[in-house]
Formats: sequence, C-alpha cells, structure tokens
Amino acid sequence: MDVSGGSGQPRSGSDESAEHHAGPQAPGSARPGRNPDGGTPGTPAPASGNGAGQPDDTPPATAPTASGPAPDPTAPTASGPAPDPSGGTRPGDPRPGTAGDGAPPDPDAAGGGPHRPPAAEPPPPTPPRPAPARPGTPGEGHRAPARPGGKPPRRPREPGGGLLMGRPFGVPVYVAPSWFLVAALITWVFGGQLDRVLPELGAARYLVSLFFAVAFYASVLVHELAHTVAALRFKLPVRRIQLQFFGGVSEIEKEAETPGREFVLAFVGPLLSLVLAGVFYLALLPVEPGTVPGVLLAGLMISNLIVAAFNLLPGLPLDGGRMLRAVVWKLTGKPMSGTVAAAWVGRALAIAVLIGLPLLTQSGALGSDAVDNVGMDTVMDALLAAILAAIIWTGAGNSLRMARLREHLPELRARNLTRRAVPVETDTPLSEALRRANAAGARALVVVDAEGTPLSLVREAAIVGVPEHRRPWVAVSGLAQDLTDGMRVSAELAGEELLDVLRATPATEYLVTEESGEIYGVLSAADVERAFVKAMARPS
Repeated sequence: MDVSGGSGQPRSGSDESAEHHAGPQAPGSARPGRNPDGGTPGTPAPASGNGAGQPDDTPPATAPTASGPAPDPTAPTASGPAPDPSGGTRPGDPRPGTAGDGAPPDPDAAGGGPHRPPAAEPPPPTPPRPAPARPGTPGEGHRAPARPGGKPPRRPREPGGGLLMGRPFGVPVYVAPSWFLVAALITWVFGGQLDRVLPELGAARYLVSLFFAVAFYASVLVHELAHTVAALRFKLPVRRIQLQFFGGVSEIEKEAETPGREFVLAFVGPLLSLVLAGVFYLALLPVEPGTVPGVLLAGLMISNLIVAAFNLLPGLPLDGGRMLRAVVWKLTGKPMSGTVAAAWVGRALAIAVLIGLPLLTQSGALGSDAVDNVGMDTVMDALLAAILAAIIWTGAGNSLRMARLREHLPELRARNLTRRAVPVETDTPLSEALRRANAAGARALVVVDAEGTPLSLVREAAIVGVPEHRRPWVAVSGLAQDLTDGMRVSAELAGEELLDVLRATPATEYLVTEESGEIYGVLSAADVERAFVKAMARPS
C-alpha cells in the first residue's frame, strides 16, 4: 500500500502576508523587489509501502525542527534592537514580525499485517536544514568559494535504513535490523512445525525454516516491487524499499494525481501476492506431500494468501484502505474525504483485530488446537493481536494527520517568506550596508556588480561574527557567499515544488527573483523551516 506525507504552511513572521521591498538601489543595482502576495493551502509528498499492510502516507523521515531565530543581518550599527529575523516589517511599520511556533506532529507511522507492518507515515516534505556557515576570522568574515565552472550542487546523501541489498529499477532496497529479529522468530516457529511434520530432519529443520523465512521475505519484496514499478510508471519517484519487522514498505515521494492511479497503485501489491500464491500452488501439484519441498511450497502459498487477504482489508494504512480512499475520492471529488473515511475504517479494523484475533485462534477457527486454550499460546496470540492493532491504529491516525497537513502545503510560498533585500556593491562597508538596510526596513543584503547583476549573498552568520567597531572597515564582499544556479529561486515557487528546490541545493540563504530576473529579495532556510513547523502544529 502507499503512504503519503504532508508539509507545512508559510508564515513570514507575522500573521499577515509579508511585504518585501528591496531598499535603495546602489548605482547600477537591480530594481528592488515588490510586495509579496499571500499564500494558499496545498498537498504533500507521499510514500507508499506494502506487504502485510502499510501506511497511507510516507516517512519515517522526520519533520523539521525549528532552529532558533536566525541572526539578523540588519542589526543596527551602533545601538537599537535589530529587526526580528522571523519576519519582515512593512514600510513605515516599525513592529517586528513574530516567528511561528508549535511542535510538529509525531511523524512515525505504522501499519501491519501478518507479513509486515505498514510503512511508517512518510515524512512530509521537509525543508532543508540551513547549511552551517563557515567561520571566518573575527572582523574579517569568510567568503564561500564559488563552484568552479558552474558545477552542479552535490546530491543530498541517500537515505539509509539498514543493509543495502541492491537497486532494482534504480530504487535502493534496504533490510532493516528488525528483519533479523523476525527472521529468527520465523525460523524458530516454523522449525517447531517441521518437527511435527518431518521429525526425521532433526536439527536440520532450522536450516529449512531459515530458508522459508528468506523465501517469504523475497515474496514480500516482490509485493513491494509491484508498488514501485507502478509508481515509476506513473512518474512518481520512489525513495527506497525497506524490508523490516512484519514486512516491507515502499516509500513513494509523490501522491497519485487521480483516484484511478491511486487505486491501481494500491491494488498491484495484493495482486502480485495472489499471483505468487497461485504460482506456489501450481508448483506444489507435482510434489509429493510430506516432503521438504512440499512443506515449503505449501507454507509459501498460504503465507502469500494471508498477505494478500490482510492487505485487501478496507482500512488505512493497508492497501485496501488506499483502494477505499480512491473510491471515495472518485465519488466525492475530494481526496481528503477519502482519507477520512479510510482512516476511520482502519481504526475500526484495529479494534476488530485486537478483540477478534485471539477469539478466532482460541476457537480453532484459524487452525489452532481448541484443547489448549490457555498458557503461552494464548499470551502469544494476544500479544500478536495487540501489535497488529497498534500498527493499524497508528498508521490510520498518521495517514489522517498527513492528509490534513497536505491542505496547508501550498501556503508555503517563496513570495510570502522572502525578506526584503538591499543591493550593495562589493566594496560597500558593512556598516554602510546595514545602515541602508535599516533605513529601507530590509533584512538582507545582496552584493551586485556595477551593472546591478547579483553576485553573492551576505551571510547572517558572518555578520554576527564581525564586532561593531570593525564593521566600517569590512567590505560586504568578504562576508558573502557566491551565488550558484541552485541558489536562485523563483518568487512564484510554492509548496512541494519550493521544498524540492531548496532540498536540491542546501544553503542558508537563497536569492529570490521575479520571472523577469529582477531581484525580489532573499529567502532564509531558517524562515522556511519555522513556517513548516508552524504548519505542522496547526490544526486543520
């Protein structure tokens, strides 16, 4: 099944839409930026996982945490408080903005099934942590070197998640440490079954049982690859596949655009498990019963049937829940309505599993001996039911929360979060640049050449490291970071698209420009992060 994440809403530091203007132009400098527009809500990136059940949304990526207020580059040169770094002030309005606060919701999600727990709720798209500024010498600052020849930015480090097993279809497959615990448990339990069926095996039964555990998880991997292939066919990027406790998860980074694609994306996993069950059944026909191959094939056939049946249950975070979501989405035209319906059905399923599974096993309906209804077997049945119920309940809740966050994603707009910027030439003293910024109500400095072409951005951290008495003797160019293509952001970017651009090139500040190429202002990664966390804490 699939899981999807959410993202946050923007705040430029105050509850009103921020207005950003560039300060007075330096000779030949670019035209100051204009007032920003307001933002609107949107949708997050999804991830999807399948097997015995997986969450409706992705991550176990973690939601960003707000870092403290960024140092203000426009701190007064002599006295007086520096403007609030959490947001800009309008021309003629001396009030500093206030930074958003609020704790992000728990990103962990789960789902469950006899073969695997549902994928953790994919983390909503997370804004990049501001790149740490390189320290400079007191009073001098440090210029960040430009990438030679426009070298593309370094790719972010690939997500881990355990032991890398391969890259089918270009998607990394990891085996989580928890898998080894489950493999040992399956080996022990299945070995006990083999001792009753094939007592002549002796200790070798555990080798046969270990082979079954590996073959079973290979079937789970096929289930996950079905989701992955479908996602790639729909041009949805897949972050990774992870085999873990109780099953596997495919983390799909985007959400399906239509209910039809959502349905197909969820259904292909259980379909492949049913196909595998049929393949094992056909392979079992010519094999003599009561032999090692016969027992293995029968076990794999039954386990794949259980995986398919469990995942088809119509509640999030299981695949059947995503199928139900797609149906309700199609009928109502609202993806949120589908998510709410499937999430509440998922919670009802969790309660049913918690109460019903122990009753079924004790009654013998699932093949257990009705004679021995007490003791260790009863405790194990109750524990298994509690684990599965917790996984389903948590996954359903996380899916619902991520869907609500998606409603706020488009509010994260570059135009709203951008700080006013003052263009200054390379040899401008820092004290003079800060005086111009304060006079214009700006909170960022852009270094330009004589023709007004942006060259670099003055780093806040570098300004803080320069004592006030040294600022008249330090040129802004010595505190600036040279611009690369990835540090130029369109003022029209919003939501997931904005977060993708920022993640591709981690930096502390970005130059925001109009479509015409004019300077609009400077976007601080810290401001985006605070706005994102604020949105995660905000109720729907």
